[in-house]
Amino acid sequence: MFEKISKVINAISQTILIIVALISLFTAYVVFAPDEFPKPFRLVYADSTYTQPEVVVGNAPAVAEVPQATAAPVETEMMPGEGVMVNLSTKIINLLDPTGRRYIRVTIVVEFAPDNPEYASLGEEEQVAYLTSFQEKLASRTPIMDDAVITLLSTKTYENLYTAEGKESLRLELMQTLSERLPDLHIISIYFTEFVVQ
Repeated sequence: MFEKISKVINAISQTILIIVALISLFTAYVVFAPDEFPKPFRLVYADSTYTQPEVVVGNAPAVAEVPQATAAPVETEMMPGEGVMVNLSTKIINLLDPTGRRYIRVTIVVEFAPDNPEYASLGEEEQVAYLTSFQEKLASRTPIMDDAVITLLSTKTYENLYTAEGKESLRLELMQTLSERLPDLHIISIYFTEFVVQ
């Protein structure tokens, strides 16, 4: 009796493994196979420049159109290192830990793009005057940024942060959180100049 039940359980587990393997192969094919290959559906991202391949029905070619995401006109895009840096100073924050013994010591620098679309065309003196007023504006927003950083970091665990992937994930979350809190400002990048988790 026990042998029969064991054989049935073994057969079911092998069937489940085969199904999982087939699903994994199918997923890998859809995600990684070139778009020229036939697929039941295609992944299209909001910022994608993907165009549907030509579909031939009979002798008449028909091109199916994929709606493209329309973005607002972008002023001259600034590269990392070209913006205005705001140092949020060193913070020591308790991490989410039942023992209360884990913490992070981090120094964050946020880089902002000037909010004046005509900044690049200003004269040198006008640029200096504008940057001075822009830095004052950013300094007045520092408490908002500090609060966002402290609130986000206090929800993290040691396991969330100690790997390189964890740091990159935190960088992206910080950019999103700060962008939501400061919708009138454009963040170019976030830099960690000190990052210690214990």
